[in-house]
Amino acid sequence: MTATTHDFEGPVFAAQSTFRAIMQAIARPGSLQSIEGLKDVPAPLSGEAAAIALALFDHDTPVWLDPELARPDVAAWLRFHTGAPVVPEPALAIFALVGDPAGLPPLNAFDQGSAEYPDRSTTLVLQMAGLAEGETLVLTGPGIRDNQAFRAAPLPDDMAERIAANRSQFPRGVDLLFTAPSQVAAIPRSVRLKRG
Repeated sequence: MTATTHDFEGPVFAAQSTFRAIMQAIARPGSLQSIEGLKDVPAPLSGEAAAIALALFDHDTPVWLDPELARPDVAAWLRFHTGAPVVPEPALAIFALVGDPAGLPPLNAFDQGSAEYPDRSTTLVLQMAGLAEGETLVLTGPGIRDNQAFRAAPLPDDMAERIAANRSQFPRGVDLLFTAPSQVAAIPRSVRLKRG
């Protein structure tokens, strides 16, 4: 395997573009941002999740892979391209890649950060089938003028309750990135939501 086989065609430009899309998604929670997925990544890792990994992960960011993604070729790809170590437990991770969002562990299974260092919590990257179907969640809070409708599928039936519980411990808590073909969206820990 060579670095150019799976890497961005224009690595610096593409990583910057991906980073800007992620930052825009976080600044405008629930909004859909365009992202270019990588090609030739090991299944079932999505090209969009792979692009996020190249933009954000490095040797100082331990990564947890859910059972769907915990495959030797996925772990090897991540180590080769980002240097990020793969850890066995969600609570040890700075980033978590989730290939089966419907089977997402409880959010409190991940590092919640501390009162002194809330930024050290886990950021979850969920590979969604789509960002235009599923239960409508209505988001409010920083970065949202009035409210923002958000849909993603598949998710656990109690996802709204999980996100509300996550918000209740702000500034601690996890941040969520949702990927779908050519799209990324975010629900940061600062967001409040209700069922639509």
